[in-house]
Amino acid sequence: MRSRLNKPLVFIVDDVPENIQIALAHLKNLDMEFAYATSGEQALERMRSRAPDLVLLDVMMPGLDGFETMREIRKMEETRAVPVIFLTARSEPEDVAKGFELGGVDYITKPFHGVELRSRVRNHLELHRYRMDLEQTVLDRTRETVLLKDITIVAMGELAEHRDTDTGGHIQRTRAFVKALAEELFRSGKFLEVLTPEYITLLYKTAPLHDIGKVGIPDAILLKKSRLNPDEFEIMKKHAIYGEEVIDKLAKMAGEPMAFLQCAKDLVGSHHEKFDGSGYPRGLAGRDIPLAGRIMAMADVYDALRTRRSYKPALSHEQTMRIIAKEEGRGKHFDPDVYDALMRVEKEFEDIAQKNRDEMMC
Repeated sequence: MRSRLNKPLVFIVDDVPENIQIALAHLKNLDMEFAYATSGEQALERMRSRAPDLVLLDVMMPGLDGFETMREIRKMEETRAVPVIFLTARSEPEDVAKGFELGGVDYITKPFHGVELRSRVRNHLELHRYRMDLEQTVLDRTRETVLLKDITIVAMGELAEHRDTDTGGHIQRTRAFVKALAEELFRSGKFLEVLTPEYITLLYKTAPLHDIGKVGIPDAILLKKSRLNPDEFEIMKKHAIYGEEVIDKLAKMAGEPMAFLQCAKDLVGSHHEKFDGSGYPRGLAGRDIPLAGRIMAMADVYDALRTRRSYKPALSHEQTMRIIAKEEGRGKHFDPDVYDALMRVEKEFEDIAQKNRDEMMC
């Protein structure tokens, strides 16, 4: 957005130099800068160097006429929102209507009065500045809202993580693993009906919530230094359901469907399901498991194997990949397409693990 300390730039486009001089004479005492062009082509080229704040555009010009020039102005990112006033001798109703249809903000018929021209230029510059300021305010507030949401999601995830002293940098690693897998699946053309760039962003942002349900697990089980017995493991399994319940409450508070909450619910509730149906909490199988859960499952298992726990050592990348290939398995624990994606980006996984390495890792 242009600083208020800079004078607004008014761009005059007319193939007759005398007409440009007349317009300049009427506007010269206003606190603004001027540029001009004698053809549509020349105007477009100069606007690429510096976008104006307002354009006075003649209609009848050789080459690109005013209407064609207007179409090109609206195509350019730099000038898409710039107000354009048609300044022309053509006053037929159809010409006026066409100018407005193309996005013009005003239409002044030649010969014009200096008072009228100055008033309309001032008014449209003020309206443009007000609109740009308003859009910037909305943009800033939207950015703040998104940032607050992202921070809250990570904070909620870390709340669960910090109860489990063995997890270390689990959140940062797994969200990066999820993104790497999702991007590779996208590149290979898999699940494109779901896996859009926007959805990949949602996966990355909601991944920290995957173990939020652990806040409902008793410390005696969550922090146990040895392997859980069958009864304890049944209680531990409930963290996926507890997490879903947390997300459901957030969704009800929101009062309307929100894509990131639905993505979070899918990911939280299904990341311990297995492709062959032997997982929990519902024993879902195959494509009945939400894609978010199938991707998160791979990221979670890889990181769990790489991380030292009180009842097991941390494994190297090579050891982890062997276990995933032999014991966990393609089509057994993991979606075959997700498994294949890991095989293609395993070096990226190793790099992510090293970059976010903590004392719990090999």
